[in-house]
Amino acid sequence: MTTTTRWLPNPTQASVARKAALAVAGLTVAAGTVTGPAIAADAAQPAHDAPSAAAQRPDGSKELDFTYKFQETYFYCAPAATKMALSALGKDLSQDDLARKLGTTQAGTSSALETTRVLKEVSGKDYRTVEIPGQRADAAQTDRLRADIVRAIDGQRPVVANIIGTSTDTEGHAHSYEGGHYVTVVGYRDGGNTVKIGDSWSEEGRYWVGTDKLADWIASRGYSA
Repeated sequence: MTTTTRWLPNPTQASVARKAALAVAGLTVAAGTVTGPAIAADAAQPAHDAPSAAAQRPDGSKELDFTYKFQETYFYCAPAATKMALSALGKDLSQDDLARKLGTTQAGTSSALETTRVLKEVSGKDYRTVEIPGQRADAAQTDRLRADIVRAIDGQRPVVANIIGTSTDTEGHAHSYEGGHYVTVVGYRDGGNTVKIGDSWSEEGRYWVGTDKLADWIASRGYSA
């Protein structure tokens, strides 16, 4: 799969706080597009998101300790998602460095094959690419995604997913990326039926989504697990 992802941000999802953070960083937001130098827009963000690495909770859910980051340009969703994943593995590369490794351009990052390659290279972990062909995931593909996420999180490895279209989180908030996007999966609950997302552009930043919905969100693309 070599589908090029050109991520086009949805202006209705960009919060006032996000716009302010980008402006402070020397970026400008116009017509839903971020322009300007690729410099850090997340210095004021909290260092960690979850209690401890692969923390097992009484209800059987798990969340990884990771560092949340905004993406620094409109086309840096893959570098940002990869950076968040690597942060749970004790690796700290800049989004610019990761963009170079991923081959990211203003047209985006070509596919999950690139995030898999860079995650393996930097972390030394056995990441693999799984594709979900077609416009919707079938039951077997959803089951595999659930199993892959549980296994990866249990092994302290976040999953990076290449998504496209619109999905709704467990709070009823829609997240729309009609041009494609990359997100990081950093936890699970309900036996893996619900997963926690780190999203480098969403107004919420971190949210939970059903694994069946995530599978359909990935459909026609792939994920690194």
